[in-house]
Amino acid sequence: MAKRGGFPGGMPGNMNNLMKQAQKMQKQMEENQKELEEKEFTAAAGGGAVEVTVTGKREVKRVKLSEEVVDPDDIEMLEDLIVAATNEAMRQAEEAAASVMSKLTGGLGGLGGFGF
Repeated sequence: MAKRGGFPGGMPGNMNNLMKQAQKMQKQMEENQKELEEKEFTAAAGGGAVEVTVTGKREVKRVKLSEEVVDPDDIEMLEDLIVAATNEAMRQAEEAAASVMSKLTGGLGGLGGFGF
């Protein structure tokens, strides 16, 4: 009588290894996410007249303005510089997050290495 359940050819051992690898990857992802959230990314606009710093959580932490950029007759330029610096700092944070994920999943290929 044939065995019921299980997988022929030692599949349960492979499944255990796969689960261990998944748990290890999850732990690495959590550690890397925490490190990323603690990092800061600073970008400047207007030749350094405006600097914006964001965290890895994508929260604006600091805005620094040079005195010469504060012109009451040209508020619109200052607003544009703040937006430009903020967007660049956010882009840097996003790029760092993508880089971390790429390092973790780079060896898997496709969808987790399943070739779908």
